[in-house]
Amino acid sequence: TIVPEIMIPLVAVVEELRTLRANAVAVCEEVMSRYGVTVNYLIGTMIELPRAALVADEIAREAEFFSFGTNDLTQTTFGLSRDDAGKFLPLYVEKGVLQEDPFVSIDQSGVGQLVKIGCEKGRSTRANLKIGICGEHGGDPASVIFCHQVGLDYVSCSPFRVPIARLAAAHAALQESLGSDQATRTV
Repeated sequence: TIVPEIMIPLVAVVEELRTLRANAVAVCEEVMSRYGVTVNYLIGTMIELPRAALVADEIAREAEFFSFGTNDLTQTTFGLSRDDAGKFLPLYVEKGVLQEDPFVSIDQSGVGQLVKIGCEKGRSTRANLKIGICGEHGGDPASVIFCHQVGLDYVSCSPFRVPIARLAAAHAALQESLGSDQATRTV
């Protein structure tokens, strides 16, 4: 059975999601009534703002799933535009200011901690909350492994990155089941 998921972007406060959720439910009910059908659906949100990650326990009262928009979360956490970042981030990496471009591989100590906090807080309210990420990080092996370690349920990425993401997810699962030292020797 297919269960459509309606995802509301850029939520910062639970009241905002509550209002938008009510609007979405009203539209869904109207459409189902008009066509005489019943469709089970879920309403969730994108976690793209640092504030949303920090109050994820509140947001989870209204959201049936989370998807971390890590491109925007990186942008809002670092306070820089992706459009402008390409002009100076390569120099930051070259000079050692940053180890990697945070738009390519998730910044585990900053953005990653917001993801971890958001997961923990969201699931403290709704234990079965489905959580994943969408964005280019979903196709980066180090980011996929990090997502597995913090307990995300899925990653989403560009189609051409799917094979890499699947391999990284398998590697993360293997590391977990065998222990990281043995998994590294096996792969």
